[in-house]
Amino acid sequence: MNFELSADLCALRDRTRQFIAEQVIPLENDERQSHHGPSEALRRELVSRAKAAGLLTPHASTEMGGMGLSHVAKSVMFEEAGYSWLGPTALNIHAPDEGNIHLMEEVATAAQKARWLRPQVAGLTRSCFAMTEPSPGAGADPSMLATTAVRDGDDYLINGVKWFITGAEGANYVIIMARMEDGSATMFLSDMDRPEITLERSMDAMDACFTGGHGVLRFDNLRIPAADVLGEVGKGFRYAQVRLAPARLTHCMRWLGQARRAHDAALEYTRRRQAFGKPLAEHEGVGFMLADNDMDLHTARLHIWHTAWLLDQGEKCNFESSRAKVVCSEAQWRVVDRSVQMLGGQGVTGESPVMRIFTDMRAFRIYDGPSEVHRWSMARKLVHMAEKAAAEGRA
Repeated sequence: MNFELSADLCALRDRTRQFIAEQVIPLENDERQSHHGPSEALRRELVSRAKAAGLLTPHASTEMGGMGLSHVAKSVMFEEAGYSWLGPTALNIHAPDEGNIHLMEEVATAAQKARWLRPQVAGLTRSCFAMTEPSPGAGADPSMLATTAVRDGDDYLINGVKWFITGAEGANYVIIMARMEDGSATMFLSDMDRPEITLERSMDAMDACFTGGHGVLRFDNLRIPAADVLGEVGKGFRYAQVRLAPARLTHCMRWLGQARRAHDAALEYTRRRQAFGKPLAEHEGVGFMLADNDMDLHTARLHIWHTAWLLDQGEKCNFESSRAKVVCSEAQWRVVDRSVQMLGGQGVTGESPVMRIFTDMRAFRIYDGPSEVHRWSMARKLVHMAEKAAAEGRA
């Protein structure tokens, strides 16, 4: 197993790191932000800077105007981008656009790519992914999907309510997951400036790093022509896995950068701050937390790199991405929590970036499936694999 990064990838890592430090972090206190994320004006400035630096939309194919990076290369670059909460927005790799770009590349028709994907890869537009619903609709259990799609001639009529839809406010287009009359699911594409789509409200959330916040959307007899079906009718759940397995991992990549920054802040503070006659870092209790942080960061990175390598080999990685998502979200959260503790009063104020990272990151253990659902899913697969191996042994 070779963990050595190529010279080209190291150069890209260093170039990204320098860009984040010099072009993005200075804008973190820009007033063009709210509790619902960076404004569109700030997003456009960040995107413009990334484009000038040659770092825009690195995960998209070169055919679409991206950099065509492998999953392993993404894992290195996305971590560097994530060192600032504005970094993913700048590089056009923020959620949900990053996952939507990947899905559109895999499933969309040439006409759909020209209409919706190419402008998005260029950083000109944003999107949202409308799947999650209020109770009794779909949440962690997608089979509870309540939004309906009914055939009407050559079109489909969409009705339903979605909530916690990241990036909904200001998005240019939406991918809608809806239940068909036979109980299957289908994905539909639509521009957002349709009178049948209502943004009922933006929800207050712990995080404030996603442009467009998290919105509640209502669809009232939204007419979608058959040409705007994404992929094949009835295969929505299958396409969701095409999107979600890599998207789980890219969440891990981006948040690893934030966790590393929190640790760096705690290390620098405890190295300088004196207490009881010596630096905090020399006290055993603080030193142990620093060591635990390093172990958690390294463990998370190895899970990311291994799963990314498997994806590059063509594996689906549904199991491995679940495992990585649980390990990384919990390990990275521990790093940030310890960093707050080591910083003391500074950790719970805006005097350091760690308080902001803390409030943004807590939701990561829920996004793309809470840890408990992933553990349950993994356990089922482990039992299935054991039963299959036992049956093959008996044969």
